[in-house]
This record gives sequence, structure tokens and C-alpha cells, in this order.
Amino acid sequence: MRAMLALAALPLMLAVPAMAQEKSVQIVNQSGFTIVSFYASTLGAADWQEDVLGGQAVGSGQSATVNFADSGDCTYSFRAVFDDGDEAIQDIDVCSVTSVTYN
Repeated sequence: MRAMLALAALPLMLAVPAMAQEKSVQIVNQSGFTIVSFYASTLGAADWQEDVLGGQAVGSGQSATVNFADSGDCTYSFRAVFDDGDEAIQDIDVCSVTSVTYN
């Protein structure tokens, strides 16, 4: 009986590592301005984390990929800062969205 339960649980144990994968979102800039910094913090975080672009700018017509470690969180607040001083802030579900375009 114990052997049957162990065999029945095996597919569940094998599925966990497959689900615990890094998430990534492609940031596409079609705004006509350069994104000079980009921040992504878990929803409800007290402050913005570090610039995930690491000082690299994303020009208009360009894109960058932002990776998220699987922490169990799906919803992040994104903050794009443009070279003209404007900012765009939005909440994104990184578990279901693979690309975000700024126009």
C-alpha cells in the first residue's frame, strides 16, 4: 500500500521543479523616448527595488528582457522612467504576460 502511495505521489513531486522556473518579461519600447531606468517590485512592496536594467538604456524600437526568480509572486509593479522625465507605472502578472509594450 505504501509503495502504491509513493508511486502515485511521484508525478506530483516531479511536477514541482518544472513549475519552479524563472519567469521573464520582454520590455518593448515603442514610445519614441528612451527608457533610462526600469524598476520591478512585488505588489505592495514599501519601495522600488534597484534598476533592473543595471544602467543600460532601452531606446525606442528596442527591447530588453527582465528575469524574475520564482518566488511564488506573480504580480509586480513596473516603473519605466523615460529620458524626458515621464514615468509609466503599472501592475503586471508575470505568470501570464510575457511581453509589455510602452507606446
